[in-house]
Amino acid sequence: MSKTVIAVGGHIGDMELTAGPTLAKVVLEGGRAIIVDCTYGERGHPTIAPSVYREQKLEEARFFADTIGAELVTLDYSDGFLPDDEAVAEQIAVVIREAKPDILITHWLHSMHRDHERAAQAALRAAFLASIPIEEIDAERHSVPVILHAENWEDMEGFEADTFYEIPDEAYERWRAGIERHAFARGETYGFRFIDYYSALMQVKGCLVGHQRAAAFKSAGHERFALAGP
Repeated sequence: MSKTVIAVGGHIGDMELTAGPTLAKVVLEGGRAIIVDCTYGERGHPTIAPSVYREQKLEEARFFADTIGAELVTLDYSDGFLPDDEAVAEQIAVVIREAKPDILITHWLHSMHRDHERAAQAALRAAFLASIPIEEIDAERHSVPVILHAENWEDMEGFEADTFYEIPDEAYERWRAGIERHAFARGETYGFRFIDYYSALMQVKGCLVGHQRAAAFKSAGHERFALAGP
């Protein structure tokens, strides 16, 4: 899987948690992995002030990226306030044109979190913008061959996985070492055992496809074109 993969999440921690094992696999197999976090996710702690938690989240994101060997891009938007406008998509499109990914991963389009939905919409729009000629932009255009939605327990309305990637032990261990730095993933914010859930989920999906562990995704279908174009 020597490819370039970009994962676009609504908050710091989203793609690290859901797409992280696959990104670790990509890097181990000689590919390039880029995480784009659209907001800081700084309002997710019940006892730490957002300004303080923001710095913690940034440190957690950098640690995770370094641990699995990924690159990190953080957009300057606040948790809960990701705008539904062209600016977000344009920023992501810059990353796509530069990196020329083989695969783009983002949230499913239906979620309990508005930031998740808007990040997914922006990612699809960005893929479109990166694929068309724009005279004001010098960077070469690029059409992403494969767009996937990551499986997330908060984004499950209408989600049906159709794409699976085996997650080898070393990729899992790197993901685990990186994600354990995230306070929310350890269950320290609202008590949900994210690490246990996604570790178990990988084993369940692995059973379905004949591997010890696997990560599940849904291919972008007609919604890719319905949401991406003008």
